[in-house]
Amino acid sequence: MNDFDLPPIGLGTSANDDFEECAETVRTALELGYRHVDTAQMYDNEAAVGEGIRRADVDRDEVVVATKVHPDNLAYDDATRTARESLERLDLDAVDLLYVHWPISAYDPEETLRAMDDLRAEGLCDQVGLSNFTPALLDEARDLLDAPVVAHQVECHPLFPQAELRAYAVEHGHTLVGYSPLGRGEALDDPLLAEIAEKHDTSTAAVCLAWAFAQDALVPIPKATGDHVRANFAAQELELDDEDLARIADYDVRERVIDPDAAAWNR
Repeated sequence: MNDFDLPPIGLGTSANDDFEECAETVRTALELGYRHVDTAQMYDNEAAVGEGIRRADVDRDEVVVATKVHPDNLAYDDATRTARESLERLDLDAVDLLYVHWPISAYDPEETLRAMDDLRAEGLCDQVGLSNFTPALLDEARDLLDAPVVAHQVECHPLFPQAELRAYAVEHGHTLVGYSPLGRGEALDDPLLAEIAEKHDTSTAAVCLAWAFAQDALVPIPKATGDHVRANFAAQELELDDEDLARIADYDVRERVIDPDAAAWNR
Protein backbone atom coordinates (compact mmCIF):
# COMPACT_ATOMS: atom_id res chain seq x y z
CA MET A 1 0.00 0.00 0.00
CA ASN A 2 1.06 3.63 -0.43
CA ASP A 3 -0.11 6.92 1.01
CA PHE A 4 -0.18 8.83 -2.28
CA ASP A 5 -3.72 9.98 -2.99
CA LEU A 6 -4.82 11.48 -6.28
CA PRO A 7 -7.68 13.99 -6.44
CA PRO A 8 -10.96 12.44 -7.69
CA ILE A 9 -10.69 14.02 -11.16
CA GLY A 10 -7.77 15.17 -13.27
CA LEU A 11 -7.38 17.25 -16.40
CA GLY A 12 -6.16 15.33 -19.42
CA THR A 13 -4.28 17.34 -22.04
CA SER A 14 -3.68 14.86 -24.86
CA ALA A 15 -4.04 16.53 -28.29
CA ASN A 16 -4.24 20.00 -26.71
CA ASP A 17 -1.12 21.23 -28.49
CA ASP A 18 -2.10 24.85 -29.19
CA PHE A 19 0.08 26.69 -26.67
CA GLU A 20 -2.32 29.45 -25.66
CA GLU A 21 -5.41 27.27 -25.59
CA CYS A 22 -3.62 24.63 -23.52
CA ALA A 23 -2.19 27.14 -21.05
CA GLU A 24 -5.55 28.84 -20.56
CA THR A 25 -7.33 25.49 -20.22
CA VAL A 26 -4.93 24.46 -17.45
CA ARG A 27 -5.30 27.84 -15.71
CA THR A 28 -9.09 27.70 -15.93
CA ALA A 29 -9.23 24.11 -14.69
CA LEU A 30 -7.04 24.81 -11.68
CA GLU A 31 -9.01 27.89 -10.74
CA LEU A 32 -12.24 25.85 -11.03
CA GLY A 33 -10.91 23.34 -8.52
CA TYR A 34 -8.98 20.69 -10.47
CA ARG A 35 -5.85 19.66 -8.60
CA HIS A 36 -4.37 17.07 -10.97
CA VAL A 37 -2.98 17.87 -14.42
CA ASP A 38 -1.74 15.15 -16.76
CA THR A 39 0.65 15.67 -19.68
CA ALA A 40 3.35 13.69 -21.52
CA GLN A 41 6.39 14.10 -23.70
CA MET A 42 4.28 12.59 -26.49
CA TYR A 43 1.68 15.36 -26.24
CA ASP A 44 4.14 18.15 -27.16
CA ASN A 45 2.50 20.52 -24.68
CA GLU A 46 4.54 20.35 -21.48
CA ALA A 47 5.66 23.99 -21.84
CA ALA A 48 2.06 25.13 -22.22
CA VAL A 49 0.95 23.05 -19.24
CA GLY A 50 3.71 24.60 -17.16
CA GLU A 51 2.63 28.07 -18.25
CA GLY A 52 -0.97 27.32 -17.26
CA ILE A 53 0.15 26.19 -13.83
CA ARG A 54 2.09 29.44 -13.35
CA ARG A 55 -0.86 31.57 -14.51
CA ALA A 56 -3.31 29.94 -12.11
CA ASP A 57 -3.99 31.53 -8.77
CA VAL A 58 -3.28 28.21 -7.05
CA ASP A 59 -0.23 27.21 -5.06
CA ARG A 60 2.03 24.77 -6.89
CA ASP A 61 2.11 22.53 -3.81
CA GLU A 62 -1.64 21.96 -4.16
CA VAL A 63 -1.39 20.52 -7.69
CA VAL A 64 -0.44 16.99 -8.71
CA VAL A 65 1.52 17.37 -11.94
CA ALA A 66 2.08 14.20 -13.96
CA THR A 67 4.04 13.62 -17.13
CA LYS A 68 5.18 10.53 -19.03
CA VAL A 69 8.39 9.40 -20.70
CA HIS A 70 7.94 8.74 -24.42
CA PRO A 71 8.25 5.07 -25.47
CA ASP A 72 11.20 5.94 -27.72
CA ASN A 73 13.01 7.50 -24.74
CA LEU A 74 12.88 4.56 -22.36
CA ALA A 75 16.51 3.43 -22.59
CA TYR A 76 18.28 4.37 -19.35
CA ASP A 77 20.26 7.36 -20.64
CA ASP A 78 17.39 8.68 -22.75
CA ALA A 79 14.87 8.33 -19.94
CA THR A 80 17.00 10.22 -17.43
CA ARG A 81 17.93 12.90 -19.97
CA THR A 82 14.46 13.50 -21.37
CA ALA A 83 12.84 13.52 -17.93
CA ARG A 84 15.08 16.48 -17.12
CA GLU A 85 14.06 18.09 -20.40
CA SER A 86 10.41 17.64 -19.43
CA LEU A 87 11.09 19.48 -16.18
CA GLU A 88 12.75 22.30 -18.12
CA ARG A 89 9.71 22.61 -20.39
CA LEU A 90 7.35 22.52 -17.42
CA ASP A 91 9.67 24.92 -15.55
CA LEU A 92 9.42 22.77 -12.45
CA ASP A 93 12.04 21.35 -10.12
CA ALA A 94 10.13 18.06 -9.93
CA VAL A 95 6.90 16.44 -11.01
CA ASP A 96 4.64 14.69 -8.55
CA LEU A 97 4.18 11.67 -10.78
CA LEU A 98 6.35 10.34 -13.63
CA TYR A 99 5.02 7.53 -15.81
CA VAL A 100 6.45 5.02 -18.23
CA HIS A 101 4.03 5.90 -21.04
CA TRP A 102 3.87 2.58 -22.96
CA PRO A 103 5.94 -0.60 -22.36
CA ILE A 104 6.92 -0.72 -26.05
CA SER A 105 9.65 0.58 -28.37
CA ALA A 106 12.75 1.25 -26.19
CA TYR A 107 11.18 -0.19 -23.03
CA ASP A 108 13.57 -2.53 -21.24
CA PRO A 109 12.21 -3.50 -17.84
CA GLU A 110 15.49 -3.52 -15.93
CA GLU A 111 17.03 -0.43 -17.56
CA THR A 112 13.86 1.65 -17.80
CA LEU A 113 12.72 0.98 -14.28
CA ARG A 114 16.21 1.59 -12.89
CA ALA A 115 16.03 5.00 -14.57
CA MET A 116 12.69 5.69 -12.90
CA ASP A 117 14.07 4.71 -9.51
CA ASP A 118 17.13 6.89 -10.01
CA LEU A 119 15.05 9.89 -11.07
CA ARG A 120 12.97 9.49 -7.94
CA ALA A 121 16.07 9.11 -5.76
CA GLU A 122 17.42 12.36 -7.22
CA GLY A 123 14.19 14.15 -6.33
CA LEU A 124 13.14 14.84 -9.92
CA CYS A 125 9.86 13.00 -9.41
CA ASP A 126 8.05 12.26 -6.19
CA GLN A 127 6.28 9.12 -7.39
CA VAL A 128 6.47 6.56 -10.19
CA GLY A 129 3.59 5.39 -12.36
CA LEU A 130 3.08 3.01 -15.26
CA SER A 131 0.75 3.30 -18.23
CA ASN A 132 -0.75 0.78 -20.63
CA PHE A 133 0.70 -2.27 -18.85
CA THR A 134 -0.81 -5.74 -18.63
CA PRO A 135 -1.13 -7.56 -15.28
CA ALA A 136 1.93 -9.66 -16.12
CA LEU A 137 4.00 -6.58 -16.94
CA LEU A 138 2.76 -4.88 -13.78
CA ASP A 139 3.92 -7.88 -11.74
CA GLU A 140 7.34 -7.70 -13.37
CA ALA A 141 7.65 -3.95 -12.86
CA ARG A 142 6.64 -4.13 -9.21
CA ASP A 143 9.31 -6.77 -8.63
CA LEU A 144 12.01 -4.66 -10.29
CA LEU A 145 11.18 -1.21 -8.92
CA ASP A 146 12.38 0.03 -5.57
CA ALA A 147 9.70 2.74 -5.75
CA PRO A 148 6.09 1.80 -5.14
CA VAL A 149 3.82 1.92 -8.16
CA VAL A 150 1.28 4.56 -7.12
CA ALA A 151 -0.69 4.80 -10.38
CA HIS A 152 -1.42 2.78 -13.49
CA GLN A 153 -2.95 4.74 -16.35
CA VAL A 154 -5.11 3.02 -18.97
CA GLU A 155 -8.19 3.60 -21.09
CA CYS A 156 -11.19 3.13 -18.81
CA HIS A 157 -14.87 4.03 -19.27
CA PRO A 158 -18.28 2.35 -18.95
CA LEU A 159 -17.90 0.63 -22.33
CA PHE A 160 -14.42 -0.62 -21.42
CA PRO A 161 -14.47 -0.90 -17.64
CA GLN A 162 -11.14 -2.69 -17.08
CA ALA A 163 -12.50 -4.88 -14.30
CA GLU A 164 -9.28 -6.93 -14.03
CA LEU A 165 -7.02 -3.89 -13.79
CA ARG A 166 -9.37 -2.14 -11.35
CA ALA A 167 -9.27 -5.21 -9.12
CA TYR A 168 -5.49 -5.35 -9.47
CA ALA A 169 -5.24 -1.70 -8.40
CA VAL A 170 -7.33 -2.33 -5.30
CA GLU A 171 -5.34 -5.46 -4.42
CA HIS A 172 -1.96 -3.77 -4.79
CA GLY A 173 -2.85 -0.37 -3.37
CA HIS A 174 -2.45 1.93 -6.35
CA THR A 175 -4.82 4.14 -8.31
CA LEU A 176 -6.09 3.23 -11.76
CA VAL A 177 -6.05 6.50 -13.70
CA GLY A 178 -8.57 6.34 -16.51
CA TYR A 179 -7.76 8.15 -19.74
CA SER A 180 -10.41 8.57 -22.44
CA PRO A 181 -13.12 8.24 -19.77
CA LEU A 182 -15.68 9.25 -22.41
CA GLY A 183 -14.38 6.64 -24.84
CA ARG A 184 -13.00 9.41 -27.07
CA GLY A 185 -16.60 10.45 -27.57
CA GLU A 186 -17.78 7.01 -28.64
CA ALA A 187 -19.64 6.52 -25.36
CA LEU A 188 -21.62 9.73 -25.77
CA ASP A 189 -24.04 8.17 -28.27
CA ASP A 190 -24.44 4.85 -26.50
CA PRO A 191 -28.15 4.04 -26.00
CA LEU A 192 -27.86 2.64 -22.46
CA LEU A 193 -25.76 5.55 -21.23
CA ALA A 194 -28.12 7.97 -22.95
CA GLU A 195 -31.09 6.34 -21.20
CA ILE A 196 -29.38 6.67 -17.82
CA ALA A 197 -28.53 10.29 -18.61
CA GLU A 198 -32.15 11.03 -19.47
CA LYS A 199 -33.25 9.44 -16.18
CA HIS A 200 -31.02 11.87 -14.28
CA ASP A 201 -31.65 14.84 -16.60
CA THR A 202 -27.97 15.09 -17.41
CA SER A 203 -25.49 14.32 -20.19
CA THR A 204 -23.95 11.00 -21.18
CA ALA A 205 -20.54 12.56 -20.47
CA ALA A 206 -21.62 13.18 -16.88
CA VAL A 207 -22.85 9.59 -16.62
CA CYS A 208 -19.48 8.27 -17.81
CA LEU A 209 -17.63 10.33 -15.23
CA ALA A 210 -20.10 9.54 -12.44
CA TRP A 211 -19.58 5.85 -13.20
CA ALA A 212 -15.83 6.37 -12.73
CA PHE A 213 -16.31 8.25 -9.45
CA ALA A 214 -18.38 5.34 -8.15
CA GLN A 215 -15.57 2.80 -8.65
CA ASP A 216 -12.91 1.93 -6.11
CA ALA A 217 -9.40 3.23 -6.83
CA LEU A 218 -10.34 4.83 -10.18
CA VAL A 219 -9.62 8.46 -11.11
CA PRO A 220 -10.75 9.75 -14.53
CA ILE A 221 -8.71 12.37 -16.40
CA PRO A 222 -11.02 13.68 -19.15
CA LYS A 223 -9.41 15.95 -21.68
CA ALA A 224 -11.44 19.04 -22.43
CA THR A 225 -11.39 22.67 -23.42
CA GLY A 226 -13.88 25.50 -23.02
CA ASP A 227 -17.17 24.81 -21.26
CA HIS A 228 -16.46 21.07 -21.10
CA VAL A 229 -13.79 21.69 -18.45
CA ARG A 230 -16.44 23.05 -16.09
CA ALA A 231 -19.05 20.44 -17.05
CA ASN A 232 -16.67 17.56 -16.38
CA PHE A 233 -15.76 18.95 -12.97
CA ALA A 234 -19.45 19.43 -12.12
CA ALA A 235 -20.12 15.76 -12.90
CA GLN A 236 -18.83 15.02 -9.40
CA GLU A 237 -22.24 16.18 -8.19
CA LEU A 238 -24.03 13.34 -10.02
CA GLU A 239 -24.49 10.08 -8.14
CA LEU A 240 -25.62 7.02 -10.06
CA ASP A 241 -27.84 4.60 -8.16
CA ASP A 242 -27.30 0.88 -7.71
CA GLU A 243 -29.61 0.06 -10.60
CA ASP A 244 -27.62 2.30 -12.97
CA LEU A 245 -24.33 0.75 -11.93
CA ALA A 246 -25.70 -2.78 -12.22
CA ARG A 247 -27.02 -2.11 -15.73
CA ILE A 248 -23.62 -0.81 -16.82
CA ALA A 249 -21.84 -3.77 -15.18
CA ASP A 250 -24.10 -6.23 -17.01
CA TYR A 251 -23.97 -4.40 -20.35
CA ASP A 252 -22.84 -6.51 -23.29
CA VAL A 253 -21.24 -3.63 -25.24
CA ARG A 254 -17.48 -3.53 -24.67
CA GLU A 255 -15.25 -1.39 -26.87
CA ARG A 256 -11.57 -0.51 -26.52
CA VAL A 257 -10.93 2.75 -28.39
CA ILE A 258 -7.15 3.14 -28.04
CA ASP A 259 -5.66 -0.04 -29.50
CA PRO A 260 -2.30 0.33 -31.28
CA ASP A 261 -0.91 -2.84 -32.83
CA ALA A 262 2.26 -2.56 -30.73
CA ALA A 263 0.37 -2.40 -27.42
CA ALA A 264 1.36 -4.98 -24.82
CA TRP A 265 -2.09 -6.58 -24.82
CA ASN A 266 -1.73 -7.31 -28.56
CA ARG A 267 1.52 -9.24 -28.16
